[in-house]
Amino acid sequence: MTIDHRIVWNEAKDYLGITMGLIIYAAAFTVFLMPYEIVTGGVTGMSAIIYYATGFKIENTYMIINLALLVVALKILGIKFMVKTIYAIFALYFLLKFAQMLMPVDAAGHYIKILGPNQDFMSLLIGCCFTGTSLAIVFMNNGSTGGTDIIAACVNKYRDVSLGQVLMTIDFCIIGSCFFFPQFGDIIGRLHKVVFGFCTMVVENFMLDHVMNVQRQSVQFMIFSKKSKEIAHAIGTQLDRGITILDGHGWYTGQEMKVLCILARKRESSTIFRIIKMIDPDAFVSQSSVIGVYGEGFDHVKIKVKKHHKDKIMQQMPPEVNHTADANKQQ
Repeated sequence: MTIDHRIVWNEAKDYLGITMGLIIYAAAFTVFLMPYEIVTGGVTGMSAIIYYATGFKIENTYMIINLALLVVALKILGIKFMVKTIYAIFALYFLLKFAQMLMPVDAAGHYIKILGPNQDFMSLLIGCCFTGTSLAIVFMNNGSTGGTDIIAACVNKYRDVSLGQVLMTIDFCIIGSCFFFPQFGDIIGRLHKVVFGFCTMVVENFMLDHVMNVQRQSVQFMIFSKKSKEIAHAIGTQLDRGITILDGHGWYTGQEMKVLCILARKRESSTIFRIIKMIDPDAFVSQSSVIGVYGEGFDHVKIKVKKHHKDKIMQQMPPEVNHTADANKQQ
């Protein structure tokens, strides 16, 4: 597969993954959260609150708010950053509309409660497990559902505030606004909505983090084998992973041996073990979990380096190091 074909294939996989995540989100939100009038954070949650209070369609409010945010974001973030977000916004609009068309209603025109009456909390747990998982699928495929994500990205560009802090603050404000809608009943009824909304935040964010962390889990292999070259070639060819070769010396045998050090995703472990077993069943293999791996093929370091911090470090460097850095810059 050529580089151009690989890029096209990776982009196609991203859009397929985003679409799958949005389908799960729209289905879970419509089936488990809407019939019980459970509120969530984000623009979808804000749209749901307006729908519960006024009857104005969720998908229409969702689209209006996102279009307004897109106009601002396109000037700040640029079209390249926003392409997949624009796709996700329009896709979720139609999916929410289609999901509501498929939902059965009772004689009064209300959506049927799938789990039965008085099962609000159970429906919240099931629904948010699905929505949290679906959001993780979208994010893992380099996508975004728009809405508050756009606001967070804009704020993060100009202020040293994490995306999580911005999203949490916005969600607190959206869910807390339920308390000021008299349509939700007396003070106890409105407080009930707010508490349930905060529960959705906890469950949804827990599932989102859990799914993304499982997907990102990495392992380190130390492989001791007389056929280290064959194993290294097979792993490098099939998994496209970098391999470090270390010089080893057996204390008991006194023999020299090459040791392979490999960092890989946890999901690739079975493939690596299969390759090792096919080439050298007697190889000695050590596998250990690592907290994080950053660099090409893995995660990117997202900590921002401020100019005064960089200048301070460079000033503390020996003169020969600074001269080398200046020479590299000129080249």
